[in-house]
Amino acid sequence: MAKRMLIDATHPDEARVVVVSGNKVDEFDYETADKTQLKGNIYLAKITRVEPSLQAAFVDYGGNRHGFLPFSEIHPDYYRIPIADREALVAEEESLREEQAEADDQDSVADSAVENEESAAAEEAPAAPATARRGKRKSKAAAKAEGADEGSETGDDGDVEEVEVESSVDTVGGDEVEDAARRRAKLLRHYKIQEVIKRRQVILVQVTKEERGTKGAALTTYLSLAGRYCVLMPNTGKGGGISRKISNANDRRRLKSVLSELSIPEGMAVIVRTAGSQRTKAEIRRDYEYLLRLWDDIRNKTLQSTAPELIHEEANLIKRCIRDLYSREMDEVLVEGEDGYKAARTFMKMLMPSHVKNIQFYKDAAVPLFHRYQVEAQLDAMYSPSVQLRSGGSIVLNSTEAL
Repeated sequence: MAKRMLIDATHPDEARVVVVSGNKVDEFDYETADKTQLKGNIYLAKITRVEPSLQAAFVDYGGNRHGFLPFSEIHPDYYRIPIADREALVAEEESLREEQAEADDQDSVADSAVENEESAAAEEAPAAPATARRGKRKSKAAAKAEGADEGSETGDDGDVEEVEVESSVDTVGGDEVEDAARRRAKLLRHYKIQEVIKRRQVILVQVTKEERGTKGAALTTYLSLAGRYCVLMPNTGKGGGISRKISNANDRRRLKSVLSELSIPEGMAVIVRTAGSQRTKAEIRRDYEYLLRLWDDIRNKTLQSTAPELIHEEANLIKRCIRDLYSREMDEVLVEGEDGYKAARTFMKMLMPSHVKNIQFYKDAAVPLFHRYQVEAQLDAMYSPSVQLRSGGSIVLNSTEAL
């Protein structure tokens, strides 16, 4: 059965993407001009105000409101201090990160060993009474809750090892970013923001939280570029690591050996995401090389730009779907709309150059792309309150006052 990705980009204010098997819709996503997300975007920005009372800066990056940049999210490269002091700060930060990574590896190995022992004991021991098993489950849950409480009090409950995913897309944010900010705050005790950061200073920032209400977007200068299986952190020193969520000790060892063979440039870090746990060395290397090419493009565009300006758009729907939904099993990607076709080809050339030929421009002006493959009727049915079941019955879904 033929599998295709169909992209309707005929209207500049809206883009729609579906993945179809034959004529059956498997995946659907859309984006409108008034609901585009900023999170993950990279901007060349200018500091408009340094606020000593908040130990933060307000930044003009071209959004509706000025963004908020805490001192702990400013990379030492932007500090106006002697070079030797800056290098010492970076070295101290790298040592902290290495210690945390080693501790996480030891924890994961210990956890897997405990799980193996428990499973072996369960096979050897006779079946326990139901009440005893319930008690054991309860005690484990209580211990986990106590551990979570202790972690929240001490602030040592996380690390920077993964930039996690929202839906199918990787974006910057979550506990990892907050934990990293807490660790970096330890390094700033010798400085205050007003001493090292100045008004009108030009910096490269990434959005970590959307604008909300009257508040501007939260920003960071610690950049993260997400691929399918890796996350590249171009201005974070020393190697990288493995996602916390990959708990299997054998997988972690294998992935660490893969990372060690990538020849990561000095001053960069690479993290293997959860989605890369079962991937081959060739697949991870290909994803890593794509991220390096993307960083080169961002760097070149930055040198030719004037602040404030958008440098890299993470949330573009066409790029996102090609990155996360495209697979080798797909016969073709049909794009309706010239701008969308150019964007899809450019991105595929960077991601998987050998697959550029699969991006096809849909030229039939008489019959729209989604009508050609009977997609519109299925999308209408998706929003219908009545759902037909194979058995012949149906379910009616209606919103009520309570829901």
